[in-house]
Amino acid sequence: MSLFDQISNDIKTAMLARDKVRLEALRGAKKEFLEAKTAKGSNGELSDEQALKIIQKMVKQRQESAAIYTENGRTEMADAEKAEAAVLTEYLPKQMSREELVPILKNLIDELGVTDAKMMGKVIGVAQKLLAGKAEGRTISELVKELLS
Repeated sequence: MSLFDQISNDIKTAMLARDKVRLEALRGAKKEFLEAKTAKGSNGELSDEQALKIIQKMVKQRQESAAIYTENGRTEMADAEKAEAAVLTEYLPKQMSREELVPILKNLIDELGVTDAKMMGKVIGVAQKLLAGKAEGRTISELVKELLS
């Protein structure tokens, strides 16, 4: 079952359970999916890879919004954003830990023959494609920077 179909089914389940937070988060995701499907230049299809990228973006937005609300003393708004982010995170693959990433990145650096920080972008680009959805771009770039220094 595709991620789009899974979220559509989970919307029905959330409606029956009267779970407002889950329903709101999933409806937001489905809206983004439909916009991506009908966007200019798309073929009307949405791969699971594209759907995962959309969900990652949505989780990041929710986390950033929660941080802003917390800074401004709006804890009820921050809690709502965190709750939606938690719902959306359930659909993402398990994120790799730093310890799991280091050997993969070391191997990649060796394969690409990178020896100094000037070629860091090459490693990061390949690593982000290789580890898409499994690790955050920020974590990858921090580790590559550490390994090359």
